Amino acid sequence: MATYFANVTLFDGRALKTKAGALVANGTIAWVGAHARAPREARAAHEVDGAGKTLTPGLIDCHVHLCFDGSADFAGEAREMTNDAVATVKAVRNAARNLEHGVTTVRDLGAPGVVSIEVARAVDRGVIPGPRILAAGRALTITGGHGHNIGLAREVDGPDEVRKAVREEIRAGARVIKVIATGGVLTPGITADFTAFTPEELEAAVDEAHKWERTIATHAIGPAGIVQAVKAGVDSVEHGSMLTTEGARLMKERGTFLVPTISAIRGMVDHPDDVPAYAVKKAAALAGEARDAFRRALRSGVLVACGTDAGTPLNPHGNAPLEIVRMVDWGMTPLRAMRAATSGAARLLRLPDVGTVEAGRAADLVLYDANPIEQIEAVMKPAMVMRAGDVASGAAL
Repeated sequence: MATYFANVTLFDGRALKTKAGALVANGTIAWVGAHARAPREARAAHEVDGAGKTLTPGLIDCHVHLCFDGSADFAGEAREMTNDAVATVKAVRNAARNLEHGVTTVRDLGAPGVVSIEVARAVDRGVIPGPRILAAGRALTITGGHGHNIGLAREVDGPDEVRKAVREEIRAGARVIKVIATGGVLTPGITADFTAFTPEELEAAVDEAHKWERTIATHAIGPAGIVQAVKAGVDSVEHGSMLTTEGARLMKERGTFLVPTISAIRGMVDHPDDVPAYAVKKAAALAGEARDAFRRALRSGVLVACGTDAGTPLNPHGNAPLEIVRMVDWGMTPLRAMRAATSGAARLLRLPDVGTVEAGRAADLVLYDANPIEQIEAVMKPAMVMRAGDVASGAAL
């Protein structure tokens, strides 16, 4: 049966509109406009009284790891993940958790084998509930590089080997490619600002990914690694904790997105007694720089998309609403933060059917009892979540 959201405040992914209406039918948005001009079909639909409520596009989290739960010891959890069956069970459960919090699309940027790819296929076929999943399969790292010890990355060296690895991940079903251009917080023995791949290796990865019409994301924390990756042509910089003025200028010029993953840092620095000491030390050293880098990116006009790095220590799935709040805490306006989690994120992921509330788009929607643009904390409590026209969480009001 069709659903009509009547007299609702609408954030359509770009702007805020009052006294609006939206008609959902057959999994898509059939009509949207002024409530007073609702079409005749709206009368026959199940009506949701939107007075005092706000309707938004489903949220998008551009950086998750569905196979990890967010336990305090990330590496320990990786060691306990003894086979793909265990990883798959976790991924299915974590996919559902994202939906419960209003996250209707995620990009998985690293998983053992083809686990995230197969879970994405199962969601697409309607076998299991979950958000839309763009899976990268395994991330690419250098021999001994960040991530080599936790089962989410394959080690490759040299442009030819990198190019072949991109092709193999795409053959396995990857809809996005991820490369690890610097060191990181969760790998012992390698500094977070270590520059990994050579320019030639990164250029090979980007060229091959784009040839197959895949976007490419890069884990990049150190300033030199960020600049090198942006020059190679990556579509997004994940983390970007040590982004310099030069790096921000270059990202602005090239239209490269920043996915800041504030929640990944906060998960560690806010729980120093629970997370392994080496990770807390690295994260604490980066926290101030990451905040400054984020503000530098905002001042420079860098495109920003919401991403949590969910699955890392004490950073559970469904954290995209909290990431939005944290982006506002770090200096983003609520309107811009909501765009980063909807239309902006959809632009990065090249998903034309989601991220906005427009006729013909997929009916991935969230209804809130308050207006997140006026009170950003409202995004933490969705009253209803709709995925492709079906109520996935909350009451059908």
